[in-house]
Amino acid sequence: MIDATGGTLQPGATADDDVRPTALLPLRQLLDISIYWLGLSCIFSGLVAILTGRLEFEQMVPAGTEGTALVRMTIAGSLIAAVLQPTVGAISDYTTSRWGRRKPYIFIGSILDVVFLVGIAMSNTVLAIAALFLLLQVSSNFAQGPFQGYVPDLVPEPQVGLASGLLGIFQTLGIVTGAIIAALGVAFHEYAIATIALGAVELATMLVVVIRVQEGRSAKSRGGRSWGRIALSAWGTDILRERSFLWLVGSRFFFLMAGGVLFSLALFYLVRSHGLDEREAGATYAVVVGLGAAATVIAILPSARLSDRIGRKAVIWAACVLGVVGMAILIVAPNVAVGCLGAIVYGIASGTFLAVDWALMTDIIPKASSGRYMGLSNVATATAGIFALAVGGVVMDIVGGPDKAGSGPRAAFIVAIVAYIMAAVLLAPVVEPLRGRAAAGARQRAS
Repeated sequence: MIDATGGTLQPGATADDDVRPTALLPLRQLLDISIYWLGLSCIFSGLVAILTGRLEFEQMVPAGTEGTALVRMTIAGSLIAAVLQPTVGAISDYTTSRWGRRKPYIFIGSILDVVFLVGIAMSNTVLAIAALFLLLQVSSNFAQGPFQGYVPDLVPEPQVGLASGLLGIFQTLGIVTGAIIAALGVAFHEYAIATIALGAVELATMLVVVIRVQEGRSAKSRGGRSWGRIALSAWGTDILRERSFLWLVGSRFFFLMAGGVLFSLALFYLVRSHGLDEREAGATYAVVVGLGAAATVIAILPSARLSDRIGRKAVIWAACVLGVVGMAILIVAPNVAVGCLGAIVYGIASGTFLAVDWALMTDIIPKASSGRYMGLSNVATATAGIFALAVGGVVMDIVGGPDKAGSGPRAAFIVAIVAYIMAAVLLAPVVEPLRGRAAAGARQRAS
């Protein structure tokens, strides 16, 4: 059987079968599949930094409550995202349209993202921004849930490591792009223009996917079920049988939470712990993020290749150790230069994780329901950031107090160290599938 991309499926396979295409994809198509991650990452990494700058320098809330205010702005939207993304991802598994089963959601969600970003740019109160951030999370996850099904849909097993590495690279490039836009917005006090620019980046990357990516396997059969029942099936108890998947989601949650503490509070750290003013903080933020991102990109492809040789879990454990080291350096850093070293170590940890996490997730999920399972996996992504803020931001406010003491952000980074340790512990029960020759040998012995 031939899928819609020209990749050969196993003989007799249907859209409901748990199989992969076997024909290798050209590099251009792997790049086309991955580039939308740049737009998605750009929006939220940039927007959180922009909102941090507005809270710190526009006096929108009483002094010493900025971390808590950032939680209030974003918490409802993040919780909505955790529910919506798997639900829409599951619906897309069964969707039939002229554009395929993923693209309609990607297109509509991206257009709405731009609308809500313009609204945030024009708003000047915490309540209005919180409401629009909630709507932005709805529209973004309406697109992201289905989009995550592309790697399991289209990529054959020998290219999963490479595809995961490219995904990590584009996520990192998105974080850098968002950070640069936010840094310019903070440095020049042009928060509205910076916010709208984030939407322009996502719009451009969405068009690449919609125009150039060929859809994979056809939609699954609904079997006479209503769309409401399909939506509820995303949360069916059958997922409890996928124990490795559940443990890996838990591990992902804590790893991403650790990084979320750093990204959410980085501007506070530069201003309060190192005494920078608005312009200095904006410029330095771009440098620090750039160094960390460069380290991330450099680490991704070697880590992906290494995971093919020694296994995915071993590489993720190494990422957790590096993450602890990077955060410890940031906590004790006496100046920005030493803090940059911590950011570089963190970047290596992040790149190592990004290269392998998606590959391992793709290895263990049922392929025919990839939209559902990848959406469920991103419950961790959607909630990690808000827990990072809820815990780290509150710790920063309590320790730093109304005087905004520099000890506040440093104390919050201890939360990140604990999160890295939890990520390593929860990874242990995950059963990593055999790959390549080992898998072929196992199948031969079984037959």
